[in-house]
Amino acid sequence: MERKAIGAAALEVGAVGLGCMPMSWAYTGSRQRGEESLRTVHAALDRGCSLLDTADMYGPFTNELLLGRVLKERRADAFVSTKVGLLVGEQHVVANGRPGYVRRACDASLRRLQTDVIDLYQLHRADPEVPVEETWGAMAELVSAGKVRSLGLCAVGARAARRGGRAGLHAGTIRQLDRIQQVFPVSSVMAELSVWSTEALETLLPWCRDRGVGFLAAMPLGNGFLSGTLTPGQGFEPDDVRARHPRFTAEMMAANQPVVAGLRRVAARHGADVTPAQVALAWVLAQGPNVVPVPGAKHERWAVENAAAAGLRLTAADLAEIAGLPAAQGSWD
Repeated sequence: MERKAIGAAALEVGAVGLGCMPMSWAYTGSRQRGEESLRTVHAALDRGCSLLDTADMYGPFTNELLLGRVLKERRADAFVSTKVGLLVGEQHVVANGRPGYVRRACDASLRRLQTDVIDLYQLHRADPEVPVEETWGAMAELVSAGKVRSLGLCAVGARAARRGGRAGLHAGTIRQLDRIQQVFPVSSVMAELSVWSTEALETLLPWCRDRGVGFLAAMPLGNGFLSGTLTPGQGFEPDDVRARHPRFTAEMMAANQPVVAGLRRVAARHGADVTPAQVALAWVLAQGPNVVPVPGAKHERWAVENAAAAGLRLTAADLAEIAGLPAAQGSWD
């Protein structure tokens, strides 16, 4: 599989990563099975998807523990990315960017992941009560201590960013990036990017490209919608984030079917075995050499399919057709 460098640290990862969150958090709980998740991670690594993305809040903690079982055997095959900065309560999530907490959280993640070093430590969200420079400085100390190899930032949440309108969607994230770059180099930025959510192409991806910063594309399959495997009106379990998501009402899922239909047309031109999901991932890969899609998966089948997208090369005609697809309908918030 093609290798890609992540930012100033020049750390290499496979062309497609594996988002491990669905194995323990935010998606259908009844389908989260530990042994199947382990097989999924092994299958991704076998196919060169070395970037394993998790966070201490997923579970909370259980996602890191799950990956630790794999890393105990296959640390050399993996590029480990985890996150810090969010705490999970009973019915809420709060930010904590205090330097002392960051140091303790890193040590706890290292223990759960059963590793001596984290390849990429990402700030999940900045704490509004703590200057982001202080949080980032504590994370930089972890690099100096040899516990972390590089640092990344997750973009400000879409709901908060969209209050300023589409033009300012990533303005807050870019302001944070400009500030923390003065403290320690940013190796990567993680933000949503997919066929039906392209806002990062306007300002955030160019910011990364101009500075040699890697871009980790979150939700490149649109929370599963762009895979073409979801049926309008199918319903979701109460613990699934899509059950409360405006784009996943039966009405909006039906209205956005033309987007999936367009991906199917492109896929058909490349062979009977090519899927809409692979086309969606290939589109993300086509956005730049510093872009790594990180699709979530909790089943081996999907991890294998996603990995194969790295070998799909879209033509200029394919990209033009995708660019001409109707804009997604419905709020993303």
